[in-house]
Amino acid sequence: MNRRRLLSIAGLAGTGAFAGCVGNGGGFGGTGDDVDNEGSAEGNGVDGSAGDDPDVTFAVETVTSGFSNPWAIDFLPAGDLLVTERAGTLNVIDPESGEVRPVDGTPEVDARGQGGLLDVALGPTASDPDWVYLTYSAANAAGDTATHVGRGRFDPDGARLEGFERLHAAGPFVDSTGHYGSRIAFDADERLYVTVGDRQFKDFGPDHVAQDLGVELGKTLRLEADGSVPADNPFVDDPDARDAIFSYGHRNAQGLTVHPDTGDLWESEYGEQDGDEINVLRRGGNYGWPVADEGCTYGSGEPIGVSHDDREDVIAPAYSWPCGSGGFPPGGMTFCSGAAFPEWEGDLFVGGLASRALARLTVEGREATGIERLLTDREWRIRTVAEHPDTGHLYVAVDADDAPIARLTPA
Repeated sequence: MNRRRLLSIAGLAGTGAFAGCVGNGGGFGGTGDDVDNEGSAEGNGVDGSAGDDPDVTFAVETVTSGFSNPWAIDFLPAGDLLVTERAGTLNVIDPESGEVRPVDGTPEVDARGQGGLLDVALGPTASDPDWVYLTYSAANAAGDTATHVGRGRFDPDGARLEGFERLHAAGPFVDSTGHYGSRIAFDADERLYVTVGDRQFKDFGPDHVAQDLGVELGKTLRLEADGSVPADNPFVDDPDARDAIFSYGHRNAQGLTVHPDTGDLWESEYGEQDGDEINVLRRGGNYGWPVADEGCTYGSGEPIGVSHDDREDVIAPAYSWPCGSGGFPPGGMTFCSGAAFPEWEGDLFVGGLASRALARLTVEGREATGIERLLTDREWRIRTVAEHPDTGHLYVAVDADDAPIARLTPA
């Protein structure tokens, strides 16, 4: 496919000037309101207050386009982008020229349903920066699938991953093509975290796979960079638990990022009907799904389990969209350093799919206190957002069959 750079300061639909709006919070424990404000001057839906920062204006630029369901973005040391397409292609993109090169040596994936080639991240070791990590869905001989994580050494000259190896497959393999989770991050100790979805099991009770420590579904896994299990993982001494588990009680987490100051691991996950969450992960923590949840079942609107407030053995979300709020299915996310947007320093940006928006949340400690929706006039299903480490520009991947990679720059 001939992908041409479509750089325009006006972006796909013109330059937008977006403001932090004042109102009532919409998170867990607040009003829960999370509906588009159709009266916004710029066409943006706004959920409550995103803080008292001055108005921020930005331009939206298309870096390049023509992608098939791009899923993840990361940045090479020289500044180029790595972008995955769910069908199975990894690409290198020059952010200035828009040139796109496909990367050889990627694993075979099972691209049915929600599966395929999913997240991408550079290895954490500064002295050995050539590792590129991928998550993906793959099938066994029986056709059952699992979330996988693997790595290969990146050759920038040949645009190839050398010696790709599978590090871990989240067990068990199941007959499902949904809820792979599959977002990855490294902490300051160079441990690798992988989110694994609940694979769409619907038995909403205490026997659900997300509450079963004997399987890796509905969990966050914690591995060494080489795929081995850290000796200090929370359940390594429990004979009935999987050693790789770090936290559990998750539905389908597709956002994962490390707070640049505190080192806390922030995660986003989809609820059933509403019940979407932003969480701060803690060692060995139970995040409730599906015995404690703020959402409801599709169609019926019936509660799922009880509220997080009603159980002392679960951890409540830092921000949640409860049943009846309209939800905000949250994808990939990143913290803003303020390098390009000083007014947004420390804010959390989250891609929104069905909500067709980019969310900005104000973070205070381990709580998110407000939310503002951006880019709603473009009708983009935003799969993820990432900040360029050199420029501070925010890059977004749009989930569509013929999709752009776009960036936000100061206007």
